Amino acid sequence: MNPMTAARSRLSPADRPQLGLRERKKIKTREAIRDATYALIREQGYDATTIEQIADRAEVSPSTVFRYFPTKEDIVLTDEYDPLMLEELRARPADEPWMDSLRHVIHMSLDAMMAEDPDAVRMRAHLGIQVPAVRSRMVESMSETGRMLRGALAERTGLDPDGLDVRVYAMSLTGGLMEVYMHWAETGFQGELVDLVDRALDVLEHGLPTGNP
Repeated sequence: MNPMTAARSRLSPADRPQLGLRERKKIKTREAIRDATYALIREQGYDATTIEQIADRAEVSPSTVFRYFPTKEDIVLTDEYDPLMLEELRARPADEPWMDSLRHVIHMSLDAMMAEDPDAVRMRAHLGIQVPAVRSRMVESMSETGRMLRGALAERTGLDPDGLDVRVYAMSLTGGLMEVYMHWAETGFQGELVDLVDRALDVLEHGLPTGNP
């Protein structure tokens, strides 16, 4: 089985097994709202796209849009991958080196996202450098992801999830991944995203290539 197939079978939200009718309807509605938003942004730009237009295109009410996504920025940025990544991370062997576990799970997530909708991945990154409100929400989301990562790291190591060392490590990782995303967009999406992520993980694991400071 190739890595992309494995990623879709383990991490793709659409492929999660044994979901009830209610959950399937929720996923379908969320996807309809996202698809409508991306289509409208491609047609007329981010600022010109309103919640009312999104609701109309998705065939739901504006209140339904807000029930699923508190802000327009959340529609662009929110996905189901963080909790699924956390689940995968906790399922890795307890004796596996932490960085190996991270690389494995991040690779699976990136493969799944790029296989599902690569244009949406690029749009998110592009909006992150072009729209201040999206970039600000990215920073908030980074903090939320960092808190989830602190919990998984604490479970693996026995360290305090609120301890300074764990907090610094978790936010260094999430902040580094955000910088990868921004760099990728700023350079016109040159190179493979997964290769850029590996470079960032190498820096976190081994320090700067020059050895200084």
